[in-house]
Amino acid sequence: MRPAVVAANWKMYKTGAQASAFFDTLLAAGPWTGPTRLVVCPPFTAIETCVAKAKGSPVGIGGQDCYWEPEGAFTGQVAAGMLKAAGCGYVIIGHSERRRLFQESDETVNKKLNAAVKEGLTPILCVGETLSDRDAGRTEQVVWSQLTYGLDKIPADVLKGFIVAYEPVWAIGTGRTATPEQAQEVHGFIRAFLAKQGAGVDAVVPVLYGGSVKPENIEALMKGPDVDGALIGGAALDPAGFAAIARGAARARPA
Repeated sequence: MRPAVVAANWKMYKTGAQASAFFDTLLAAGPWTGPTRLVVCPPFTAIETCVAKAKGSPVGIGGQDCYWEPEGAFTGQVAAGMLKAAGCGYVIIGHSERRRLFQESDETVNKKLNAAVKEGLTPILCVGETLSDRDAGRTEQVVWSQLTYGLDKIPADVLKGFIVAYEPVWAIGTGRTATPEQAQEVHGFIRAFLAKQGAGVDAVVPVLYGGSVKPENIEALMKGPDVDGALIGGAALDPAGFAAIARGAARARPA
């Protein structure tokens, strides 16, 4: 049985002090996860604070990106090994904002995935189409391309340790959300792709939905058999909202 996963991408929000206050509120509200795996991905400057606050709790900490080289003269970059040393267990790779704002390609996504795996991090690979892609009927073509080239030459036994997040770009921060049927359709496509990568890959890799997820819609989204949780932006900045989404995911995917 694939675990339900609820992951928070804080993007460029929260100082260390704000992150500390978030965890004080979140952890005081437990128990709230049931069998659900929770992950928080703060800005780099708040990672060590989050790791310390989450110690002994069921919340894992991740980075929002990493570079593919282990070290070197790469101003502003953070290596996967640095995330690991800071206490991270996860890293988001290929987020649509990285692709759109920083011209990240499937080739660089592939390099980063390999770097993350080498350091023992669990990658959260993001894929998804723009509104123009969807309107033109290219959703599956875009997702197939991002998966094919992003996962190039990554063996099945390694891929089994990944998380994939489908984030329709047109639903991120817009208030628009894919319907449960739309989400399931693409998640089913991703699941079928994973099944072709090796025996059992599709059975163990969680596929998350990302795009204006809220406490009010998480259970409906997770009614789809291939929707295993959520990658959340704005709603995850509030500890009460994040906990409510976690509870909804646990209800949708009980032990």
